[in-house]
Amino acid sequence: MEDEVKKWIIKIEEAKKGSVDLSRDEDLSIALMNLISLEEHFYFTAMKTSDQKYLEMLNSVRELRKSLLAKIVTDPKGEEWCISKHLLASSMRLIEVGTKELSKNNEKEANMFFKSAFNLYSLFFAINMKMIDAKNLETDFEKQENKDGMLNKFSAIIKKIVDCCKE
Repeated sequence: MEDEVKKWIIKIEEAKKGSVDLSRDEDLSIALMNLISLEEHFYFTAMKTSDQKYLEMLNSVRELRKSLLAKIVTDPKGEEWCISKHLLASSMRLIEVGTKELSKNNEKEANMFFKSAFNLYSLFFAINMKMIDAKNLETDFEKQENKDGMLNKFSAIIKKIVDCCKE
């Protein structure tokens, strides 16, 4: 696994010489998670209140999210656009569930949710940095439980290359 990680890091370093700014993209991906969450909240508020203005706000936030997502998902193949959006949404929700478990002192349960969230977040970057072809996800996802499975490999790589503190 270590040789594979080194190869991917070399590939990413070469890409970084071009137009890849992982620090920017990491910040942007977190913003996108929150925009997706806002879309959901506007929807549920509209349904609970029967107030159309929340659907108008949902649409405005959706348009912003689409334009910002296009800065990371630059050349989507097949379902990569939707896969990317759902990976971010799922990651955000798992972080929230993990945080709730942590506040209830369920550290083991929280860590399980946090690890799953980071694995999905790492997969988002793996797809959008062209480290994996989205059409291979279905078969690779089956290996997820394997200690050396695809999600764990991508998480190991992302831990090494993404640093939100770079200015």
